[in-house]
Amino acid sequence: MAMDFQHQSVLLNESIDNLKIKSDGIYVDATTGGAGHSAVIASKLGANGMLICIDQDQAAINVARERLAEVEPEVKFFRKNFVYLPQILNEIGINKIDGILFDLGVSSPQLDEDFRGFSYKNDAPLDMRMDQSQPFSAAHLVNTASVDELAKIFWEYGEERWSKRIANYINNSRREKPIETTGELAAIIKEAIPAAARRNGPHPARRVFQALRIAVNKELDVLQEGLDQALKLLNPGGRIVVISFHSLEDRIVKTTFAKWAKGCICPRNIPICQCGIIPKIKILTKKPIIPTKDEIQVNPRSRSSKLRSAEKLV
Repeated sequence: MAMDFQHQSVLLNESIDNLKIKSDGIYVDATTGGAGHSAVIASKLGANGMLICIDQDQAAINVARERLAEVEPEVKFFRKNFVYLPQILNEIGINKIDGILFDLGVSSPQLDEDFRGFSYKNDAPLDMRMDQSQPFSAAHLVNTASVDELAKIFWEYGEERWSKRIANYINNSRREKPIETTGELAAIIKEAIPAAARRNGPHPARRVFQALRIAVNKELDVLQEGLDQALKLLNPGGRIVVISFHSLEDRIVKTTFAKWAKGCICPRNIPICQCGIIPKIKILTKKPIIPTKDEIQVNPRSRSSKLRSAEKLV
């Protein structure tokens, strides 16, 4: 089924500024989506530059190919998860890159297309796979994971305080029949959360749906591995820019950058460094960049976004 990727790129100018693009550089858009960021990166590259577009969603790759068909630099497209970046670069004979952008989370078209099953707002098959060639869907997880496993996922990935209660309600329901749609799951979650706890705050299903999406797509695992690989593949002076949309992602990025930026760990009373540890990066964003009120008004989904960037030193 086709998808209309009319996706508004979040923190567009800020991310491009932080990449500090050289016209002859090699840049990676690790989450191409609707090619909004990619199009601007390409516009700043000359004929000797290269843009590598990665996305695990075939619909996104199709749209990116069309939108970037006439740009000046060479553009390579890969339908893969960014965790495969080393293999991708090896395939095209590239050893190092000058910059990489990670725009994390789910894109607006994926949320808006009912058949993808990311949203609790419409009834649709319970899917949530960013890469639909993968066999493991949200329905599979909801219907086969143990109560303890579900509760752990809802707590760790969704920070849902009613995680155990929701998991038990899901278990009771799936004993009657498999849970197959987003509407069925949202109704079970609503029933599980006490009415008093539902009166304020976001939709009662929001945290659980977020947690399931993260678990199905292994988002936090691949983020950590993707960051580590990106650092190894950056040239000195190369930039890494990450846009995150929830606290778990941002915490990983913040912690990872802090670890990379840390230098000597020898005790202060040792006059000459013995550990040999030197900072690998310079953090460019002491505090994350957040969207302006104007951007949030135009694109409400940008409200939770945070941008962090760093420059590789060695």
